[in-house]
Amino acid sequence: MASITLGGNPAKTIGSLPPNGSTAPNFTMTAVDLSSKSLSDYDGKRKVLNIFPSVDTGICAASARKFNEEASKLKNTAILCISKDLPFAQNRFCAAEGLENVEMLSDYKNGSFGKDYNLEITKSAFTGLHSRVVMVLNEKNEILYSEQVPEIGEAPNYDAALNVLT
Repeated sequence: MASITLGGNPAKTIGSLPPNGSTAPNFTMTAVDLSSKSLSDYDGKRKVLNIFPSVDTGICAASARKFNEEASKLKNTAILCISKDLPFAQNRFCAAEGLENVEMLSDYKNGSFGKDYNLEITKSAFTGLHSRVVMVLNEKNEILYSEQVPEIGEAPNYDAALNVLT
């Protein structure tokens, strides 16, 4: 169980993130076109998993914009923005923000991604949502980098995540 905070108030997740060097658990989530996407759909590509509670919060929106901006500089890399927002809200957000270099995935159906990656929040006002996490995977889905942001309202360390890919 990870201890994090939300607005300075204690919060917890259901467990610890999968360790660096391990293979990321497979997932199936819903894309904005309502199709199913699995981790295996991105085999052969590097992946940045930008995971957050909701596109309707300022830091979450900023992280999607930042990774969208950086994505055009990265070769053979998929930027996956993951939350439990409905695909319709994710699509509306990307259209309003002009985000074309990231792919939104929703864990709204059963929350299995948040559970399998141990990042679902269990004790806070955000119970049931995802904590703020960035993970970088190589082409073989091995975890090269992970950061569970200790304060949900703060941005991840973009440079540390992106430097793994350079």
